[in-house]
Amino acid sequence: MTLATKITVFRILLIPVFVGLAIYYGESVKAGAPLEAYRWAAIITFTVAAASDALDGYIARHFNQQSRLGTILDPIADKGLMTAAIITLSFTNWGHYFPIWFCALVIGRDAVLVCGALLMNQVIEHVIVKPHWTGKAATATQILAVGVLMFQLPPPSLTIATVLAACFTATSAALYIREGLRQVHEAGHA
Repeated sequence: MTLATKITVFRILLIPVFVGLAIYYGESVKAGAPLEAYRWAAIITFTVAAASDALDGYIARHFNQQSRLGTILDPIADKGLMTAAIITLSFTNWGHYFPIWFCALVIGRDAVLVCGALLMNQVIEHVIVKPHWTGKAATATQILAVGVLMFQLPPPSLTIATVLAACFTATSAALYIREGLRQVHEAGHA
């Protein structure tokens, strides 16, 4: 197990820690006595997990530590963190919530893309997944929206961040689906 993979595993282990802290903070808000230590601990945990994504990628590329296990675990850690954060912050009272439609859009996009890739792998046996800038923008704006909510910035900024993240999430889904259909057609399948 390489150092890069160990960092990825550490990131995965931070996900339930973040969720627990976020829920405890939400419960304290609900009880009328917000425990800010839980909020700040959740913010720090999320930030460390998100930053470690860049760190493990850097180490893997620059120190030739790319591994099959790391290739499998890295997207699980990425999607796990974002999905857990968005679901938790949609159903936990932090003073503000993500709307349910946003949570459904993010989860739905990821589910459609994963199922589509698995189905394509069965049909054409060779799927080429190329990251698109809109996918990276979707992730960046989702992180921005999570940050705006956790830092409790004024409500218009949360609405703007959520709508921006939703636009990039939907656009990236459409482009990835279009690319998948193109590959299926080029392989000779209707």
